[in-house]
Amino acid sequence: MQSAALIIAVFEFVLLLFSLSFHECAHAWMASRLGDQTARLQGRITLNPMYHVDPIGTLLFPALIIFGPFIGFTFFSGFLVGWAKPTPVITRNFQKIVRDDNLTTLAGPASNLILALIALVLLAIVCLAVPGGRALVLESFSGAIGMNASSGLQALVLLGVIAIEINISLLFFNLLPIPPLDGSRMLRNLLPYSAVQSYDRIPIWVSYLVMIFVGGFILRLLIGPSLGIIYTMLAGLHH
Repeated sequence: MQSAALIIAVFEFVLLLFSLSFHECAHAWMASRLGDQTARLQGRITLNPMYHVDPIGTLLFPALIIFGPFIGFTFFSGFLVGWAKPTPVITRNFQKIVRDDNLTTLAGPASNLILALIALVLLAIVCLAVPGGRALVLESFSGAIGMNASSGLQALVLLGVIAIEINISLLFFNLLPIPPLDGSRMLRNLLPYSAVQSYDRIPIWVSYLVMIFVGGFILRLLIGPSLGIIYTMLAGLHH
């Protein structure tokens, strides 16, 4: 069981790295399309994690989630989230500053939704086209590793399930209105100028505390039902 848990942990971390890189690449690509080439010139339109890694959000925070239960840290147990180095955006380069900044911001969460949908389609194909595929997919969603499936198919299904779980988590996590997450930028664009000044002075340590204690609670309310809907959809598929 320890080896299975280790395999899942490795899959989770690799997929988190890819998903975060895809997320930041989407920000950079959208900003470039809308007229701001800052991120493009810094090489951020890439899936190479080396250009996106944030020591706390990409390494320390996810490690705490993966290994935290062993030391009693359970605020984010059940879902893996994190963040990457923020994509640089100079809004004055946009034609319509607020609209284009919001579109650039939303490109990140939208990219995670796209990855989750791709993984969902993959799992649906396995359910419909592979003998015993539906049972294998549902077992994987329940945290079990099927012993009767080929290792290649099992790995594919496991990757699909983890990709859905991580990207649904990242989707909701990044929409939280807590700096430096995407939701905070959307909220900032709605605030009057005087409020923006105060908002920008929120200490980063306050953001981290709110993220851990409040964010974890909110995510539990959103992610569980969402994954339950996906599980029900896959369970309803038949040959």
